[in-house]
Amino acid sequence: MIALDHIGIAVRSIEDRLPLYCSLGLAVSAREEVPAQKVRVAFLPLAGGRLELLEPTGPESPIAGFLARRGEGLHHICLTVADIHGAMAELKRQGVALVSDEPQPGADGSLICFVHPKSAGGVLLELCQPEGERSNGAG
Repeated sequence: MIALDHIGIAVRSIEDRLPLYCSLGLAVSAREEVPAQKVRVAFLPLAGGRLELLEPTGPESPIAGFLARRGEGLHHICLTVADIHGAMAELKRQGVALVSDEPQPGADGSLICFVHPKSAGGVLLELCQPEGERSNGAG
């Protein structure tokens, strides 16, 4: 079953943005640096998913580029899939543009891929296969 995993929000500083979310009663459940994506993340669980605050770790980070072009704000929507390899293969068969040809390492030990916004109505869509749900030789 596909489910909402999280909504990614690009921020210049996680620490500067946390007070707003904490004032709403949310709390950080996990923090992590994801070197492959060149970001630091903080997850804030809520009913039906999580918010993911994304802070660049350097100027070469895709998030740094996003912030330079668009400023802080909504970056992506992430859906959990049971088989990322199968989902990517099906999307490729349909002519959907993906940002990478193979899944990449993501937060929480997950495998991720991004659907290019030109194939998703202007939305950067992330697919995520949690670490415990590896199939098709992944993992």
